[in-house]
Amino acid sequence: MPTFPEQPKALKRRTVAAGTALLACALVLVLVAAAQADQTYRFTGKDSFAVGNSDTHSEISYHGSESLRRSRSGSSTTYVAEARYVRTDQGASSHVRASYKALFNPSGEQHDLENHDPDYLTVLNQPFAVQLDADTFRDLARLRGEVPFDFPSPMTGSTLHGRIRRIGEGIVSGARALGVRFDAAGAMQGTLPDRPQVTLNGRIRMQGSAYYRSEDALLVVLDATLTISGNLANPEGTKPVTIVYRRTIRAEPPPAKER
Repeated sequence: MPTFPEQPKALKRRTVAAGTALLACALVLVLVAAAQADQTYRFTGKDSFAVGNSDTHSEISYHGSESLRRSRSGSSTTYVAEARYVRTDQGASSHVRASYKALFNPSGEQHDLENHDPDYLTVLNQPFAVQLDADTFRDLARLRGEVPFDFPSPMTGSTLHGRIRRIGEGIVSGARALGVRFDAAGAMQGTLPDRPQVTLNGRIRMQGSAYYRSEDALLVVLDATLTISGNLANPEGTKPVTIVYRRTIRAEPPPAKER
């Protein structure tokens, strides 16, 4: 992402080695070489599925915490995220664990090694990379106005077209951070990974914001919403359908220093 002439050059291809991800193959930026200590996060989420005016409506909510660890091997870095959370589906709650493991090579390409995150809640299973290299972060800080960007749809592989812009700096989770806002949309046609029985034609839109810590370019806040709207096809005809996935992930602030 050196100059942002038309779209960020740091868009990288993501290789999925195990499992599928709701937000896989979206915007993946370059991983920084040097890194700080492990980071913990708090997160919330909500999924809603509505068919017709009032025929079918379901909602699932999530809240919990996760830890992020990493290890270096040669020029590559492996990240592991482990989460514990409460999943509430139509009033019934359960305690769940999830994990995700990914390898980043020097070119910024992310290889997903292990995916035990069916609810898409870990920080590694999101549209933005967990950390940026120094040059990419510097370019974001210098960005003025909006720039266009394209990336494959998280579900269908079709292209989403959108724009990304800087939204300034501020104190986030106890540290100075730089924010970006994104909004992209495209056509949706086919089945859903978590609802293979559902076939629909419509539109998919991804929007939200992300903040990276100025000290080390680590992702400290992600607020993302994925909305799918269209017509549900079944033997009896078609019905309008709306599916919304919301995820908010926030880093825990560092402990207060003793005086």
